Amino acid sequence: MGQWLSFFHYDPLRFLERTDNRAVALFCRRDLYGDTGAEVRPEVLWDMPAVLQLVRKQQMDGSWKYPNPNASRSSVQNYSLLETFRNLGILVEKYGLNKDHPSIQSAAKYLFSCQTDEGDFRGILGNQYMPYYSGAIMELLIKAGYGDHPSIERGFKWLLSVRQNDGGWNIPMRTADLTYSVQVLESPPVPTDATKPFSHLITGMVLRAFAAHPRYRRTEEALHAARLLKGRFFKKDSIRDRGDPSYWTKFSYPFWFTDLLTSLDSLSLMRFPLDDDVRAGLGWFTKNQKDDGSWGLTVLRGGGDKDLKYWFALAICRVFKRFFQ
Repeated sequence: MGQWLSFFHYDPLRFLERTDNRAVALFCRRDLYGDTGAEVRPEVLWDMPAVLQLVRKQQMDGSWKYPNPNASRSSVQNYSLLETFRNLGILVEKYGLNKDHPSIQSAAKYLFSCQTDEGDFRGILGNQYMPYYSGAIMELLIKAGYGDHPSIERGFKWLLSVRQNDGGWNIPMRTADLTYSVQVLESPPVPTDATKPFSHLITGMVLRAFAAHPRYRRTEEALHAARLLKGRFFKKDSIRDRGDPSYWTKFSYPFWFTDLLTSLDSLSLMRFPLDDDVRAGLGWFTKNQKDDGSWGLTVLRGGGDKDLKYWFALAICRVFKRFFQ
């Protein structure tokens, strides 16, 4: 299996082998054991009840409705965009759906309709720029097979144009000390104050798009941002939004906000070396493993899934295998 397993106190594969979740088992065989046969192609998962149920809820325009209708009607924010991002994450990350599936084609069409002429995806913050959600949306679209789409290229150009002077990213309206008021969200987009320091919350979400793309993941701009990100492990963020250091070890799956696992996942995809920062991050997972091979993590999002402990174990193993293979 390789040396990566030797860095754990307990064998996580024995824990993962106990799952009866078809999707987790398939991705374990493919990503951890190296199976390449037709039986580990994600397409075999597309008839699972969870997939069919989610696809049935998709709207004609390719979006999904936000569960709270009052929020959708009263807010200047596009909650359908937020809900579409959430459900696309489930379909792509948990069941391997890609652009060959009609639901993904429809969702991609809707998401690209939310991209402005400037290149950013907009709406969750009303009219304001949101580089972090733009990056996270692009990550999923790239994983779904849209990496060569012209809209993705425009998205990268926009992301590179709105960096802070230090090479990371922030929320432009927050660099101007503006709040999430209706007045601000309805106003024309506020340009970033590039002199303000980067936020690791925002930079980590943006970096996931670069890490997912085979051409952009090794660009100097991406590598520089990754160096900034890993240098902030376990430290306080520069902005108030989820700024407490404890958020480094509060997790979601599919990935949402920046945490230790999402960051190491990006760094591993970018083939980053095992320096002191990376080893410290990996060491946290080694130290906090349970004796049954799993992890008892603090969950921010995804807690409704009874198999979440297996998804986290799979994601952690993927990271370790990439770093040590």
